[in-house]
Amino acid sequence: MNEWLALAQEMEDQGADSAELGEALESLAAQIDRLSELLEETETSLMLSCEEDHLDAILEIHPGAGGTEAQDWAEMLQRMYLRWADQHKFAVEELDFLPGEEAGIKSVTLRISGENAYGLLKGEKGIHRLIRISPFDSSGRRHTSFASVDVIPDVGQSIEIDIKESDIRVDIFRSSGPGGQSVNTTSSAVRVTHIPTGISAQCQNEKSQHHNKDSAMRILRARLYELELRKKEAEQQAEYAGKNAISFGSQIRTYTLQPYRLVKDHRTNCEIGDVDAVLDGRIDKLLREYLLFLHDKA
Repeated sequence: MNEWLALAQEMEDQGADSAELGEALESLAAQIDRLSELLEETETSLMLSCEEDHLDAILEIHPGAGGTEAQDWAEMLQRMYLRWADQHKFAVEELDFLPGEEAGIKSVTLRISGENAYGLLKGEKGIHRLIRISPFDSSGRRHTSFASVDVIPDVGQSIEIDIKESDIRVDIFRSSGPGGQSVNTTSSAVRVTHIPTGISAQCQNEKSQHHNKDSAMRILRARLYELELRKKEAEQQAEYAGKNAISFGSQIRTYTLQPYRLVKDHRTNCEIGDVDAVLDGRIDKLLREYLLFLHDKA
């Protein structure tokens, strides 16, 4: 409202000169567009009411079966989320990375930090399917690839989680993948396992064993917190739609590049024809539609 009032005052001060009025109207149109964006952002933030929604997100991507084709798709998804984070001025830290043998990635773990990062990204958890003409098939055949995305809240030190030292097993090993700065020349990679639950986390990106252990423990705390959330949601019978069907063949979204171009979310039926824009990180409509879907079901 302050922006509207300021603009109205500016127009009044400028008088009725047609040229100045035309400029003011153009400015007003731009303001209306911006206010519309702010309204959508505000409505979205109001739907993020869960305790963990305001936390940062830990996002993991793993390719499905299919070798290089699936690993390339996993890397495309990583790029999509990195572009989205950059557009929102969110900070991204790579906690763990394992490259593919020929192309793509075997796995990646990212920490995405920003306002409501987990709340915005929580609907991305599930199986993502790609249909395209494979660049790795000399016959030019159409291929279907799968990759799984997991999103958990980064609880950090803000939520107390009791992890007994006796319940933790720490394994030290040599990092794999491309070298650099002694990353894969010393036994600095760390895997921590929570023995009672069998949940584990690893980090191998830093040459410091201590830093890798801290990052692995951070991921482990987040996974244990998510486990408690799942138990609580199960008790309340309030698990969000699709969460009980996270498996290959039960995709939450399909990205079709051939024979037509379309991105479709199978939970909300939201469809976007500009596939390139989506893969370039412009996924806010998909994120918002999922939040509206949850809100309508509540």
